[in-house]
Amino acid sequence: MNRQYRRRSSRRKGMTLLEIMIVLFIMLSIASMSILAINSTLTNAKKREAGIFVHQLEGPLGSFNLNVGRYPTTDEGLAALISPPGTLPNPDKWEGPYTKNTVTDPDPWGNPYQYRSPSENSQDGYDLWSMGPDGASGTDDDICSWKSTK
Repeated sequence: MNRQYRRRSSRRKGMTLLEIMIVLFIMLSIASMSILAINSTLTNAKKREAGIFVHQLEGPLGSFNLNVGRYPTTDEGLAALISPPGTLPNPDKWEGPYTKNTVTDPDPWGNPYQYRSPSENSQDGYDLWSMGPDGASGTDDDICSWKSTK
């Protein structure tokens, strides 16, 4: 009887290769699901950040328009909110800087924000947008001043 007990116990001292592979498969599955969830959360956070930036500039652009009588032109760009452009007919009307934001910083994906005035898409008189994660303008993932972000 003592021998039978010893034989059984000596066989079950370790894990089989199949058991190890099952455990590794489960661990890798959990890790890959976690990475996908983190990536999705990061992408959504970047979209929110770009949307906030686009909509935060509504006030400074409106103030520029009230003072100068027009929005910055496409050539003047968003830099006209920080320092007076040389193309102003009456530079005394410029009362900026209109924002403390660094308007020339890239969007969360490293691309420059796009600005156009006069507008082609908005009733505001200007178009301001981020090209989004794909870095291409005019696609569904663009974050635009003329679209509402939720």
